[in-house]
Amino acid sequence: MIVVFGSLNADLVFRVPSLPRPGETVLAPDYTVVAGGKGANQAYAAARAGAPTRMAGCVGDDEFGHVLLSSLSGAGVDTQGVLHRETRTGCAAIAVDAAGENQIAVAAGANQEARAAQVPDDWLTPDTVLVLQMEVPAAENWALIARAKQAGGRVVLNVAPAAPVPPSVLEFVDVLIVNQTEAMVVAEAAGVPETDPIRAIRSLARGFGMTTVVTLGADGAFACVGDEEWEVPPLKISPADTTGAGDAFCGVLAAALDAGLAFTEALRRAGTAGALACTRAGAQTAMADAADIEARLPEAPPVRRATSKRGNRHEA
Repeated sequence: MIVVFGSLNADLVFRVPSLPRPGETVLAPDYTVVAGGKGANQAYAAARAGAPTRMAGCVGDDEFGHVLLSSLSGAGVDTQGVLHRETRTGCAAIAVDAAGENQIAVAAGANQEARAAQVPDDWLTPDTVLVLQMEVPAAENWALIARAKQAGGRVVLNVAPAAPVPPSVLEFVDVLIVNQTEAMVVAEAAGVPETDPIRAIRSLARGFGMTTVVTLGADGAFACVGDEEWEVPPLKISPADTTGAGDAFCGVLAAALDAGLAFTEALRRAGTAGALACTRAGAQTAMADAADIEARLPEAPPVRRATSKRGNRHEA
């Protein structure tokens, strides 16, 4: 069982010829409103990949909130842990350029009121994979992580957006997922003196006894599992919108782990799902289901063991 504790946002997506620079106004011909939020996106991705998934978080009692819940329910996510608050539903303004790159501003809204207590004790068992991000109050994340570990569950923490994580919390994390910027923020806060994201996640993995993954955009991903290091080459695609790629990667990785797949196979599926999410517009609207992932897996390069500072690789 996947339990996702995190954010739900309405995404206002503006397709622009180029991303605005400071002080610049860029005109878009129109905009769309789609379901988003890192927590909801990852729950959606996990459910679409076939995992039984529950979501806990907060929305406002407004039209955006109803749209978000409808989207999750349509994917098969159990939303009984999502509560309505008087605060407005969280909202993100997303500009996407012609190359599919994006620029995002987020108003937290009701996400600020998400509480760990919304996740009942009977949701946290040795069979639970708890998935968290950083768009809800950090203290609530830390409290829920402690409860999950006490119950014997597995914790997947995606430190997005970038924020410090106390070393005492990292001790409880089983799988840490970060992008290159997030890797450096987590490493610095943990007292890891590294200047490169790969070296940072290597040191974090060894220092805290956890699995670490850094996503590398068009270059795929890199993972450390104890003394083993793995490269995840990218599936070749023509990107249209990268908005939900990281969330698709996280949700599908969690789903694959929940299904008991080997970690290298989980990485390959997650990398494929992340790439496929870049081929369509939006976040949840772009996410592949299990059949889509299976269909494209034969095209995905094998995960490769990395040796000698990412050189001299061999396939796994």
